[in-house]
Amino acid sequence: MSGAGTIGAWFLLLACGWLAGTISGAAGFGGALILLPVLAFAVGGKAAVPMLTVAQLLGNLSRAGFGRREIRWRPAGLFCLGAVPASVAGARLFVGLESAVVLRFVGGLLLLVVALRHTRLGRRKLPVGLLVPVGAVVGLVSAVAGSAGPLGAAAFLGLGLPPQGYVASEAATAVAMHATKSLVYGRYGALTLEDGLRGLLLGGSLVLGSWTGRKVLDRLPERWFGILVEVLLLVSAVALLRG
Repeated sequence: MSGAGTIGAWFLLLACGWLAGTISGAAGFGGALILLPVLAFAVGGKAAVPMLTVAQLLGNLSRAGFGRREIRWRPAGLFCLGAVPASVAGARLFVGLESAVVLRFVGGLLLLVVALRHTRLGRRKLPVGLLVPVGAVVGLVSAVAGSAGPLGAAAFLGLGLPPQGYVASEAATAVAMHATKSLVYGRYGALTLEDGLRGLLLGGSLVLGSWTGRKVLDRLPERWFGILVEVLLLVSAVALLRG
């Protein structure tokens, strides 16, 4: 693990993992934007994406578990119908595909989503029938670029769910995507056993952060929750566009 073999480097990674898990636990996304650059610096961009996928699998599993009573299974299931097959296709493309263009496209799309949320059209609920194709787009982008959390979050925000239901439902779909991607990455040699174990270790810090984020979410007024999510969407968009 180049640049991260020391105890100090791992302490930094685990601290970033806890912070990422806390943000994701409170807002439903955002953790990968913190972890991916740190991991890419530590192990290189090609190894960072599969390792982060394993870590996010644990983090999202914990978020879904903490909010299991609030999960809306029907929209989550429809979303997964598109997301899981697309994750397989995207993970197979990942080995030889440059993700920078994809990330910039997602950044521009997020800016559009935030702008639309302040129009009459954007305040309408997302038709349930669109969840399958939207899930396919998110699954493909997630596998190619490492994460599409903000894009998935935007879709679930459009359903008008309460904060706890939104976070838990989005996490349930992310579990399905990350599990699928991990299997495909392993099948095609993009995820080694060593990197998988490191991802599990990092995932432990995300689990702890998910617990912290859940406590924050339970105390956060719904009005402020909406503001927090929109600010994070904007930050995500700018970070992706700067690439």
